[in-house]
Amino acid sequence: MKKYLFLIIAVLALSGCGSNTSIVNSWRDPKITVAQENFKKVLVVALLKDEASRRVTENRIAASNEIFKTSYQYLNETTKNLTQEQKLKILQDENFDGVITLRLVSKEKETTYVPGTYTGMYYGGFDGIYTGMYGYGFGNWYGMYSPNFYDPGYYQETTSYMVETNVFSLKENKLIWTGTTKSDYVTDLGQTVDAIMQTVVQEMRKDGSLPPKSKI
Repeated sequence: MKKYLFLIIAVLALSGCGSNTSIVNSWRDPKITVAQENFKKVLVVALLKDEASRRVTENRIAASNEIFKTSYQYLNETTKNLTQEQKLKILQDENFDGVITLRLVSKEKETTYVPGTYTGMYYGGFDGIYTGMYGYGFGNWYGMYSPNFYDPGYYQETTSYMVETNVFSLKENKLIWTGTTKSDYVTDLGQTVDAIMQTVVQEMRKDGSLPPKSKI
């Protein structure tokens, strides 16, 4: 089996997991596919201001296959003042042939109202079946039934994250694929990174950047 782009290998480990992520838009270089590049050493760059989140994101992807390398090992405080040409030379000297970047484009909060639900309880018992409540006072009756009449509605605040994923070929020195994803109901950063990568792979299969799953 050919060594296609790291993303294929990553998604195999993520198969079967649910996704809170959808593709918004994408673009691929019509002259070259990701599979044709046959990357063997890929730098993973998470462009996040928070260093802890950056490391969690990069480590999550790097852990899926040995061809992934975290950028904080190579691009950190000791290299931040270098020129772009000097940073690129470091990657070339380390034999990197590909780069994947993830960048948080926007973060939006949305408040929605979740309506209440009626539970189907009727006077006299469950669903109209009499339960023999004669002789009981109102307090006992109300205490037993009132919690079951109605589940009140509530307001729910969710945060959506728009993330741009880019794939660069260092051999060609060009961007060969880019896509933007939207993730909702984010509660775990690692699982969201998994969902983003899975969604990216699915889109690449659709646009021909990667072969269909059945051919892997």
